[in-house]
Amino acid sequence: MKHAVGISLGSSKRDKSVKVNLGGQEILVERFGTDGDLEKARQMYLDLDGKVDAFGVGGVDLYLRLEEREYPLHAALKLVSGVRQTPLCDGRGLKHTLERRVFQLTKSQLGEIRFKQAFIPVSVDRLGLAEAVAEVSERIVSGDLMVALGVPIPLYGIPAFKRIARIMLPIVSYFPMSMIFYGSDGAEQEPRYTKYFEESDLIAGDFLFMRKYMPPSLAGKTVVTNTTTEDNIALLKERGVKRVITTTPRYDGRSFGTNTTEAMLTAYAGKGRRLTDDELNGLIDELGLKPTVLEF
Repeated sequence: MKHAVGISLGSSKRDKSVKVNLGGQEILVERFGTDGDLEKARQMYLDLDGKVDAFGVGGVDLYLRLEEREYPLHAALKLVSGVRQTPLCDGRGLKHTLERRVFQLTKSQLGEIRFKQAFIPVSVDRLGLAEAVAEVSERIVSGDLMVALGVPIPLYGIPAFKRIARIMLPIVSYFPMSMIFYGSDGAEQEPRYTKYFEESDLIAGDFLFMRKYMPPSLAGKTVVTNTTTEDNIALLKERGVKRVITTTPRYDGRSFGTNTTEAMLTAYAGKGRRLTDDELNGLIDELGLKPTVLEF
């Protein structure tokens, strides 16, 4: 049996183990959180290197991609520097394939869907999703400067976001781990940026950022996200959300992050390395991999 293991710096409360059948192959997919313990995560990578088919790197990105360029996050790369055999998947491949195609892959269920305004709390690590959202929205607001850096300036549109990203990413590349790891399970509530949540009929991006900052009511809104447990979905329903689209498929009540899902596909492919965007798109089509749409 192939084995994909996601090792996350995030909360162990969100751990999950499930067997997934892909193209007749059974894959054991597991996610383990280390509650922010860097040394524990590093040791797990070293202990399992060569013993599992693919790693999902969770809680932090190894690289951030802007168009054709990738910017290394040096602090994150130190975390996995001793891994020699097992492929490392931080999810950036699926963020530019599966997430980029989210509305194309759900068209049979949603039809030609349109939104007045979309709010993405943080776009920098999900540019594929942001571009997909921009194609179905009259206006898109990225909250990167507000949420990530505390600068109270919203970014309207993809071109404006890219202009800022080109300036910031060479600097972000050298940020310490304390600035690139979101050290929370998102359970605490600090409603902020309420204006952008309330004005938007589409909210998209990382669920933990949403959960931390979202207002008490999200009535009638569509949410596009992933890495959600059954409790997370129940919370969104309680807040009045009309529809949830998890960009990664749900297995046994859980949508894994792009990193662990990409590790699952990498294990299935059995090439002993990360897959290219073309290879990932090919597997998405071959396996019929689709986002999950939940209507309330």
